[in-house]
Amino acid sequence: MFIDSHCHLNFPDLVSQLDQHLAAMAKNNVSHALIVAVDRAGIPGILKLAEQHPQFFASVGMHPDHENEPEFSVEELCELSAHEKVIAIGETGLDYYRLEGDLSWQRERFRVHIRAARQVGKPLIIHTRSSAEDTLSIMQEESARDATGVMHCFTESKEVAKAALDMGFYISMSGIVTFKSAQDLKEVAKYVPLDRLLIETDAPYLAPVPFRGKMNHPALVMHVAEEIANLRQITLDEVARATTENFFRLFAAASVSETVPA
Repeated sequence: MFIDSHCHLNFPDLVSQLDQHLAAMAKNNVSHALIVAVDRAGIPGILKLAEQHPQFFASVGMHPDHENEPEFSVEELCELSAHEKVIAIGETGLDYYRLEGDLSWQRERFRVHIRAARQVGKPLIIHTRSSAEDTLSIMQEESARDATGVMHCFTESKEVAKAALDMGFYISMSGIVTFKSAQDLKEVAKYVPLDRLLIETDAPYLAPVPFRGKMNHPALVMHVAEEIANLRQITLDEVARATTENFFRLFAAASVSETVPA
């Protein structure tokens, strides 16, 4: 079975076709998906989906792109993370690609999320874009290794991957790894130890080949696994087994006893 370790199924274009996506997940042997928060407004809907469907888990947090929103306190994040289906804090991190100017608020937001994750003992979901040096520095300064977590939708260098791995983090590959232009990322996918790899869609974004340009959804995570299997010259079953075991090892609050409707 496969697990989509990062998606945004609560977004309107996806949740409006939820039954269709659930059926596609079952057809493609995708047993679970982690629905990841990006802002305050989305959290109630994410929690409702996780409560109603044993296939889904939830995270709580605020994306670094969401400027001019009321900030979470450590205490608020800890309180939200007490929900039984919340298995992670995030997504959080730094993004210097879309925003310019004084981004000290972004760095402080990241620190708050790390502190909350350490306090509640749940892993971090980290987003970094055009900000790898500062991301790794803050992770070191705030002892993010004590919380562990995943570098989601990884697009950085092998050196950045090594630094994250050295802090105990996992590396998650998205549909980008299937793109012909992503040769450096394909090398990272071969470099990361198999017991530290996760797979994701980041749906509705970044649909893998052969669906590039279309709306992504959790069932398509299988194609990310296929690319990793081809790159590493191992079987698809090996990738499925390893990434599923890795998911439940990292996200220890996820209940493996949850049954999924046929």
